Amino acid sequence: MDKHNINVCFSPKLAADYADEESIVVVIDVLRATSAICTAIHYGAKQVIPVVNVEKAREYLDEDCIVGAERNGEIVEGFEYGNSPYSYAGDHVKDKTIVLSTTNGTFAIGAAQKSHQVVIASFLNLDAVSEWLAGKKRRITLMCAGWKNKFNLEDSLLAGAIADQLITNMENADPSDSAIAAQRLYNMAKNDLMGFLEDSSHRRRLKKLFIEKDVEYCLTPNQTNVIPILEAGNIVKLVE
Repeated sequence: MDKHNINVCFSPKLAADYADEESIVVVIDVLRATSAICTAIHYGAKQVIPVVNVEKAREYLDEDCIVGAERNGEIVEGFEYGNSPYSYAGDHVKDKTIVLSTTNGTFAIGAAQKSHQVVIASFLNLDAVSEWLAGKKRRITLMCAGWKNKFNLEDSLLAGAIADQLITNMENADPSDSAIAAQRLYNMAKNDLMGFLEDSSHRRRLKKLFIEKDVEYCLTPNQTNVIPILEAGNIVKLVE
């Protein structure tokens, strides 16, 4: 039987080597874009429109949308919302269109668009995404948004968590070296994700902004079963 390749792409700058018409790409930005997207979809948002630049996001401010923009961990001036998942947790997002531009996550989503399918993952929907992927007979790439195209720990840990489940549960799984590396990194950290990331660069950035509660929320697995996917440029809830 065919083997099913599992890769981890540690930077969206490498997307061209992974995102193609035959592959499913799972975009990961744990702190905090994909966590915010999963939260918004869980609370009933109609769709999330990811935009790469702030200027494009501003064009939606006068429309009937919730518009968020974040750069370097902070809300961009002129916007009410950033990328905190708590901003999108509540009845106010139900049936609404959310427009989101972030430092890393929305760039990674854009970089993945040439693939067969784009899926949004966070620790919040870890098991749901992993179980869904395990039933697919396609090449799978776990794409880490990283920090400004560079490696980061938190996205690599989630990639490792998903890879760990796929390697364990996917028939004929064929993990690449990058998937094995991420899996082993996750297995080192899984019993204390907060502690393992204590000295990571992005946790240090967020500590300065006094939003540690966001970090704890984003590192808590399986708070939702929703699987957001990209359809025609917009992120919606997967319905099968």
